[in-house]
Amino acid sequence: MSEALTTTAGRQFVTFWVDGEMFGVPLAEVQEIIRMPGVVHVPMAPSSLEGIANLRGAVLPVTSLRRLFGMTEAEHNDATRVVVLNRGALSGFVVDRMASVISPEGDEIEPAEAIGSAVSSDLLQGMIKRDQRMIMLLDPASLGVRGALQTERRQTGGAAATEVAQGTATAAVTRTDRELQLVSFEVAGQEYAFPIADVQEIVQVPPRISMVPRSDVHVIGVMTLRNRLLPLVSLRSMFGMPQPALAEHNRIVVVSVGRNRGGEEIASVGIVMDAVKEVLRVSLSLVDAVPPLLSRSGHAADLESICRLEDGRRLVTILSAQKMFAGADFSGIAAEAATVQAEGDGRVAQAETEAVDEEEQFVVFRLSNEEYGVPIGAVQEIVRVPDELTRVPRTPDFMEGVVNLRGVVLPVVDQRRRFALPDMARNDRQRIMVLMVGHARTGFIVDSVVEVLKVPRSTIGPAPHLSEQQRLLIDRVANLERQKRMLLLLQPERLLSVDEQRSVEAL
Repeated sequence: MSEALTTTAGRQFVTFWVDGEMFGVPLAEVQEIIRMPGVVHVPMAPSSLEGIANLRGAVLPVTSLRRLFGMTEAEHNDATRVVVLNRGALSGFVVDRMASVISPEGDEIEPAEAIGSAVSSDLLQGMIKRDQRMIMLLDPASLGVRGALQTERRQTGGAAATEVAQGTATAAVTRTDRELQLVSFEVAGQEYAFPIADVQEIVQVPPRISMVPRSDVHVIGVMTLRNRLLPLVSLRSMFGMPQPALAEHNRIVVVSVGRNRGGEEIASVGIVMDAVKEVLRVSLSLVDAVPPLLSRSGHAADLESICRLEDGRRLVTILSAQKMFAGADFSGIAAEAATVQAEGDGRVAQAETEAVDEEEQFVVFRLSNEEYGVPIGAVQEIVRVPDELTRVPRTPDFMEGVVNLRGVVLPVVDQRRRFALPDMARNDRQRIMVLMVGHARTGFIVDSVVEVLKVPRSTIGPAPHLSEQQRLLIDRVANLERQKRMLLLLQPERLLSVDEQRSVEAL
């Protein structure tokens, strides 16, 4: 008997069923057995990977044994389980249903090579013949993510991975004195914007907003944002517009507002907008001062300037947070909210005593059902997808074409096609994110831009090594356990391979 089989004798095995076949893994290496969790699908990963899941704060790669073994796909049901192995790193494997725990004797075990099987012997430690049944003992070392990936490559004749750029991206184009960068939003069908330097982040509407008595009509209340109270105001109410109930499409723009009446620095105020539109770079020649007649009346006194786009057919009103909230004492609003909560039900939304984590800021976008993040510093602008793009012959399939962006030719990549996702019909939520890749500005079409988010570094960890392409492109994962979200963090400079970058630069 081989050394591997000798050490197998006398050990206990957890057994389970996959497509009518029984398999076993050493009990000592099974951390736990869980129901099928919700998973985040990872592009450029092995086809056998179901996705990655959150297991009590840890990132768990979940692999389908049916796919890994080349068996017929089957829908998950109440009997489906994930067997979690721990060999220094967690790995989960989807099985049809659990069987039992067995303790085979040495004479029951035979070498895997001696018996024909649909499963590659590279994945097996041995075989047990018991009660007219064959139980295949899987090798945990081969079942690890890297081992399973290597096995899958051998089984499929794995094509070499596309060359991915190794160099660091060239620094983003420096903003000139003749250019202004804005974040634009929609409110009641009108377009407004703040200078990007005033915008700290953009977040979704929380499930709980605490009301504040005796406050101005435009103050909605306060929310807790990473251990601090954030006052919320409605731009609709400030400008005398009707304020409907908040919905999923609403976004909260967190802006810096200067100092309160006591001269103390105020970190931020959240302004509720109908929807996020774009991140714009505009020439100062297109920005005009507010007409004197307007600037002397009503809420127009809060306006900074007006931007003329598309030959004047599109006007964007630029707001000034400092003007809008001059003299507002938001610290009083926060204190009032905390007092009311304490008197009401004892749930005081106040800053926690522990120090706030260091954070990184990302632009979060959606593709299919998953959320991705890119560092905010890498995003040059975000624009709408035009009705027509100019197709360029003899370019890669994922190249959608080129557009004229303020007199500059911008190559545009369909990111769904790049990640081998099903095509989607053009719609109003799609955006082009303009990033610097190599030496060329490149646009990437995404399903929607969700928010600008500050992510505590304590929630960011390395992504599982699922494939070489994935490792270079998606090297980290933000596991936001409290929000039940997982963000795949991209390295923008590696969105295109070296050869692909050359093709884009040639355009």
